[in-house]
Amino acid sequence: MLTTSDSYRLVSQNLTRSLTALAKEPQVARESKNYLEKIGEIKSVDDFMKNDRVYRYAMKAFGLEDMAYAKAFVRKVLTEGVSDPKAFANTLTDVRFKDLAATFNFAAKGEAATEGDDARQGTVDRFVRLSLEQRSGEQNEGVRLALYFARKAPGLTSAMGLLADRALFKVAQTALGFAPETALMDVDKQADMYAKRINVADFKEPKKLEAFITRFTTMWEMNNRAPQQQFSNLAPFMAGGAPIGISGDVLASIQTLKLGGR
Repeated sequence: MLTTSDSYRLVSQNLTRSLTALAKEPQVARESKNYLEKIGEIKSVDDFMKNDRVYRYAMKAFGLEDMAYAKAFVRKVLTEGVSDPKAFANTLTDVRFKDLAATFNFAAKGEAATEGDDARQGTVDRFVRLSLEQRSGEQNEGVRLALYFARKAPGLTSAMGLLADRALFKVAQTALGFAPETALMDVDKQADMYAKRINVADFKEPKKLEAFITRFTTMWEMNNRAPQQQFSNLAPFMAGGAPIGISGDVLASIQTLKLGGR
């Protein structure tokens, strides 16, 4: 069985080929073709919300598939745009909404909001990349998190941005060996704690980024190793296939959206 580190390298080192192959798969190709055919017809927030197939495609592309049901919330994000610092998207700690509003910037561009490459092929590329990450996660969640971190971490500007994204946060928490309970601390104290251990500017350097991801995948493997893997090196001390005097007993945390910045 491949380790998390090996599985991540297998995907990341063949990323272009994997993305090309996935984009050609019937279901993905069909949804992408429909999106590209229809997005040019969408001239307003109302149009965007009414075309459920296009809407859901875009939401998945931005990693917001689980928020697709919250149409009133998303409408407010898109209606207010990102130009005003007080715009709704700018008050959310989850930067995915800001990315969505910046790409489909009806507030600033009106009917031309869907004419740019970001709203068209750029969104398709996002959709395919996210689909690859999700598929990798079906086999090993650590690989999905590592691929996501490789894609998003170079854009970080502060430790607070790290905390605002639950997937990035999970990678950092695991890599640094911080206990899950630290997530209950005051957010400013958490940001300070992570800033002391991580310089987010390092993630713009490929070698430093990969070194951190290797640290994460190694820790992930240790923390999520199956019992039989944990005891494999104890074979000489096992009787009848069962470990003598040793027993092995997943904590999942959900980071909710927070309004008003910190």
